[in-house]
Amino acid sequence: MNTRPERVIAILGMHRSGTSCLTGSLQEAGLELGDYHTWNPYNRKGNRENQAFVDLHDSLLEANGGAWDNPPVATVWPAAHRERARGLLAEYAGIPALGFKDPRCLLALNGWRELVPDLEEVGIFRHPEAVAASLLNRSQIPREQALALWYCYNRLLYQEHRQRGFPLLCFDDEERVFNQKVDDVVRQLRLQPVAAPTRFYDNALKTHAGRVRSRLPWKVRYLYYRLQRASL
Repeated sequence: MNTRPERVIAILGMHRSGTSCLTGSLQEAGLELGDYHTWNPYNRKGNRENQAFVDLHDSLLEANGGAWDNPPVATVWPAAHRERARGLLAEYAGIPALGFKDPRCLLALNGWRELVPDLEEVGIFRHPEAVAASLLNRSQIPREQALALWYCYNRLLYQEHRQRGFPLLCFDDEERVFNQKVDDVVRQLRLQPVAAPTRFYDNALKTHAGRVRSRLPWKVRYLYYRLQRASL
């Protein structure tokens, strides 16, 4: 008896970094998302998140003394959370390819890799200033704290990419280039090519550009450079 989807694909990236756009683009190519959000005040096409996965991650981070904006030093999965995750996967048993997207997943990948040894991944990142501006607008997070969060999440993303070599996209690319790279990812993930004349990506929805207001901390600047070098 199947107790999980045939394939599980995690879409990885920092908050406000294009994960919703990438997830929606892969959904167009046949990736199943389950019960997902189609709209919210800060993303008119929806963040494409399955709330059950988000709730699991929030509970897991809280159990480790942290939160999405206060990442724990390490994330230990209690037995109850492992069973909860198995139950979530079982709800989609037999589905050819289930995707889930939640930036918090970067803080909890150790447990997912144990539960799904053949977990597949795809990642995306965005200029730190654009993320900081978006976090200020959405969550009133000051620039210094936002850049620290950007570094924390994207360091985990880069380390995971170094280990596993999954496709990595940059959300700073303009629309035509971004969609071309999405098509490359669709082929690498063995999904269905998108034939629709219009695509999920809409450059008009990108409200914050990566314009540098002041000099970035060197480690943030260097990590962004390394991510750019590693991306498609």
